[in-house]
Amino acid sequence: MEKRKLIWYWIITGILSFCIFSGGLAQALQLKQTIDGFKPLGYPTYFISLIGIWKMLGIIAILIPGFKLLKEWAYAGIFFTMTGAVISHIASNDIKAQIIAPILFSVFTVLSWYLRPADRKIISVS
Repeated sequence: MEKRKLIWYWIITGILSFCIFSGGLAQALQLKQTIDGFKPLGYPTYFISLIGIWKMLGIIAILIPGFKLLKEWAYAGIFFTMTGAVISHIASNDIKAQIIAPILFSVFTVLSWYLRPADRKIISVS
C-alpha cells in the first residue's frame, strides 16, 4: 500500500506542480491571455505578477528536498491562493468553465499534502 501511495503522491504532485508553476510563470510574465483572464476580477496588474512569483516559489519549496516547515507553508499558500481564486470568481459573477481549474488544484493540493512521504512531513514526537 505504501508504494501505491507514493506513486499517487508523485502523479498528483507532478500534475499540480506543472500546472501551478506554468500558470505562475504566465502570471509573472504578464502574458496577455492571463491578464485578460484576471480583468473581470478587478485585480491590479502588479498583483497578478506577485501571485505568479509566489506560486512558482511555492512549487519549488514543495519539490526540493528538506525544508519541511517551508513545505507546509507552501502547501497552505497554494491552497489559499486556489480557494481565493474560486471565491474571487464567484464574488465577481465570473463563473465560467475556468473556475474548474482552481477547484481541481485545491483538491490536488490537499491530496499532495496528505499523500506526501514521511520524510517530507513534520512529525511531532511526544
